[in-house]
Amino acid sequence: MRAAFLMSVGAILLGTALAWGQGEAREDVILIQGNPSGSQTVQGGPVTAAEYSYNDRGRGDHIVAQWKLDAHGVLTEYSAHGNDYMKAPVDEAFHVESGHAKWKNRSEQGETTFDGAAFYIPLNAPPEISGVLARALLQAPQHSLKLLPAGEARIEKGVDRNVDVGGCKVRLTQYHITGLGFSPQTLWLDADGDTAAQVSSWFTIVKKEYAALAPQLLEADVASDGEWSARLAKELTHAPAGALAIRNARLFDPRDLSVTPGMSVLVSGARIVRVARDADLKVPEGTETIDAHGRFLMPGLWDNHQHFGDNDGALDLIAGVTSARDMANDTDVFLKRVARFEDGSELGPRVLKAGIIDGTGEFAGPTKMRADNAADALKDVDWYADHGYAQIKIYSSMKPELVPLIADHAHARGLRVSGHVPAFMSAHQFVDAGADEIQHLNFIVLNFLYPGVQETRNRDRFIKVAEHAREFTPDKPAVRDFIAFLKEHHTVLDPTIGVFEGLFSGDPTAPAPGLANIAPRFPPQVRRGLQSGALDVPADRKDAYAQAFPAMLNLLKALHDAGVTIIPGTDELAGYMLHHELELYARAGIPAAEVLRMATLTPAQVMGVDGERGVIAAGKLADMILVDGDPVARIADIERVDLTIKGGKVYEPAKIERALGIAPRANH
Repeated sequence: MRAAFLMSVGAILLGTALAWGQGEAREDVILIQGNPSGSQTVQGGPVTAAEYSYNDRGRGDHIVAQWKLDAHGVLTEYSAHGNDYMKAPVDEAFHVESGHAKWKNRSEQGETTFDGAAFYIPLNAPPEISGVLARALLQAPQHSLKLLPAGEARIEKGVDRNVDVGGCKVRLTQYHITGLGFSPQTLWLDADGDTAAQVSSWFTIVKKEYAALAPQLLEADVASDGEWSARLAKELTHAPAGALAIRNARLFDPRDLSVTPGMSVLVSGARIVRVARDADLKVPEGTETIDAHGRFLMPGLWDNHQHFGDNDGALDLIAGVTSARDMANDTDVFLKRVARFEDGSELGPRVLKAGIIDGTGEFAGPTKMRADNAADALKDVDWYADHGYAQIKIYSSMKPELVPLIADHAHARGLRVSGHVPAFMSAHQFVDAGADEIQHLNFIVLNFLYPGVQETRNRDRFIKVAEHAREFTPDKPAVRDFIAFLKEHHTVLDPTIGVFEGLFSGDPTAPAPGLANIAPRFPPQVRRGLQSGALDVPADRKDAYAQAFPAMLNLLKALHDAGVTIIPGTDELAGYMLHHELELYARAGIPAAEVLRMATLTPAQVMGVDGERGVIAAGKLADMILVDGDPVARIADIERVDLTIKGGKVYEPAKIERALGIAPRANH
C-alpha cells in the first residue's frame, strides 16, 4: 500500500516539477533559533539557479549554484561558487554523461562509472538540493537511489498537514530520507511537489509564504523523531531485573589517581551499593554479573560543552559520556529532549543546562534571549533559574556594562556565570565583573591582544588568534600574570581546544583532526561532512597559522601547571571528539591520569554534583564505563569503551553504533 501510494506521488511530482521548472521563482527565509538570518532564492527553468546565504555571528554560507536534471529528476550537471560557513572559498562542479561522473570541490576530486541512476550530493549545496533529492527518490524504483560519491538514500512518507495559508487550505507532506545521516532526515513538500520547509529548533529554511507554519511543522518533526528515538532506546537499553555486579575490574579512582586490580562493584537500581575486592564482595541471589576480565573500570566521562540535537545523546553513550553540559540551545525542544533522556525514552547522558543570553545586532548569537538593558537581561536570568538551569552563558554581543548586573543576579539565584568574553571587554575585565568560567581557549589569547583587538564578535576571534598565538609564550610576564589572576579568582576554563586544531591546522581534504581513525566507520555521507572546516590560510600567514595550535597547547599546559581548573568539552561531534580532546591534553604534557580526573571528578565538583557523580563509590549514582585498555598508560585507549552504565542501566556501544549505521571497531 505504502509503495503504491509513493509511486503515485512520484508520478504527480514529476509532472508538477516539470511545470514548476518553467521560469517560476521561489523565495525562502532562513531562521536561526526563530530569528530571521538569511534567505534562499530558487529560479526554475531548463537550468535551475539558486542563491543561498545567511549570517550566523558573522559566519555563514553564501552559495550561488545552478544545475540540470534528467527526466527522472537526477542531477546531470551542477556548479556552485561562493564561501562556506567559515568563509573559505567554494568552487564545486559535477558532470555526468553516459554513466561516467566527475566531481571536484575543496575537499574532493573524483570520478566513477556506474550503471543505472546515481544522485550526486554536493559538498556545499543550497538546501534546495534536499528537495531535488526527495523528488528524485519519489520517482526512483523502490524509492531508493545510489549516492555519489558513496552511499544510498531511501525515502518514506511521514504525516500530512492541512494548513491555512492566506485563507487557502494547503496540504504539506512530511518525508523522511535515510542514508544522509545517522538517523532519518526530514523535509516537507507541498501539494505541487515544491520544497516547503526543512525545520529544526536550531536552523530552519521555509518557503516565505509558509514561514508562520514553521512551529507546527517542527512539532510534527519532533514527534516523529521522538518515536524513532524511543524505539532505539527500547531496543538498546538493558535494565537488570535485580542487582548488578561488575567483577574482576581494574578500578580507577580519580580522587587519588590510583588503579586497583581485582575489584568488584555492586549496583542496586540506579546507585552503587558497595565497592570491594573481588573476594570480599558477596552478591545477593539473582544478581546479574558482568566479568570485566581485567578491563579498566572508571567513572563515566563528562563533556562540558555540547549543543544537543539529533543523535548526540546516543553518540555520547557510545563514547562513555554519562554526564554533559549543554552550553546553549532552544528553550522548548531541547527541554523536551532532556526530559526524554531522563525518562529513558531517548538515549542520552545526564544533562546540566546553561542558558545563553546575548545582546542584539548583526553578530547576536543563536538565541531568543537577547537583552540590551538591565531589565530584560535580569528577566532572562530569572527564566533560566525558574526552569532548572545551572548556569548562565553570556555571549559576545552583550553590553559590557550589563555583565556585572547579570553575574550578581545569577549568583543570587544560585547560578554559575560563564561565557564568551563580550566584545569591547577583556577576559580580565570579564572575570572582574563576576564570571566564574570562560568558554574557549581563544578568549584567553585575545586577552593579550586587548585593547588592540576589541571587536571579537566576528571571525577576528579566530583569525587574530591564529595570527598571534605564537607570540604569547608562558614565559612572558603578561601571560604569567594573567594565569596567576585566573588561579587567584578560581576561574574555570572550558578550552574546547580541539576546535582550534581543526580551524588552524586542519586539512580540508581530510577528516577533522581526531576523527581520521573513526570517520571510515561512519556512513559515507556523514563521513563527507566531517572535513576539518579549516580556515582559508593567507599565503603570507602560513607560518603563524602552523605555530598557533602548538602555542595553544603550551598555554593549556601552563594553565594546568599553575592550578587553573580545566574541564573538557568539545563543541563538536558528540562523544567521539571528547576522546580526542582528552588526547590533546595529554599531548600538551598533562599526565593521562590527571586528564581522566579532569574528565570525571573535576566537572562534578565544579558543577556541585560531586556528592552523586565523579567517582565509583558507595551511595553514588551508578555511572561507569568499562574500557578495553589502559588509558592511564596510553590515553588513546579511552576510545575503546566496551560498556557504558548510566544509573544502573547497561548500554553496549557496539550495538548503538550498529543501529546508527556505524561499522564496528576492528576487534568487534
